[in-house]
Amino acid sequence: MNTSTITTNKTIDLAQFSAQQLKEALIKIENKKNEEREAYKKLVAETIPKALLKLYKTSEMISKVKTETFQLFETILDLKNQVYGFKEKQMSHTFSNDKEEITIGYRINEGWDDTATIGIEKVQNYISSLSTSKETASLVKIVFNLLKKDAKGNLKGSRVLELQKLTKEFNNEEFTDGVEIIASSFKPVRSSWFIEANTINENGTRTTIPLSMSAVDFLHGYAFNFFNQQNEQTNAA
Repeated sequence: MNTSTITTNKTIDLAQFSAQQLKEALIKIENKKNEEREAYKKLVAETIPKALLKLYKTSEMISKVKTETFQLFETILDLKNQVYGFKEKQMSHTFSNDKEEITIGYRINEGWDDTATIGIEKVQNYISSLSTSKETASLVKIVFNLLKKDAKGNLKGSRVLELQKLTKEFNNEEFTDGVEIIASSFKPVRSSWFIEANTINENGTRTTIPLSMSAVDFLHGYAFNFFNQQNEQTNAA
């Protein structure tokens, strides 16, 4: 066997070992590596249920508190309708005093069916034909801005309402038909019921109470870093 060396913390002369000894040493190292990896997988498998149990209990608690909060304001809304003799049709309600503020309501996802693109093309065809002077060009720009889609590729419902107002101004059959097609393709879907809560200081500044997992910060004194082998821990001030 040729004499060679490997360097770890110190230099080892491989010539001191037989081929069988080297083979056994390599097997031992490989076995240890496999054992450590199996131990890691076992630790992951044991940790997941512990974390999920805590998260599941937290989810149940949040659901319970959310329900109870809406139930509390359900009574207040009924009383409000009786006192003012008017039932409001709105997506949210805000209640406040000098130091706190709570808003409850629901959000809407704006959806459109596939006919919206037909309406957009009809509107664009007509509007493009008007761009003949500075005055009409600015109007064309306004309409095209109303037809702009958001980051998700959807139109904004509020902008379509603005388009509907313009149908009287243009008084054109193709434009009006295009806007009507767009409006009829609007398919809004109620997404989620929400609660927002704030405290108000003497200067009127609002501080939001975090109510979602992503909004809530870690406990004071704890810091987590994916890029370190160990979590960074800092002592509480």
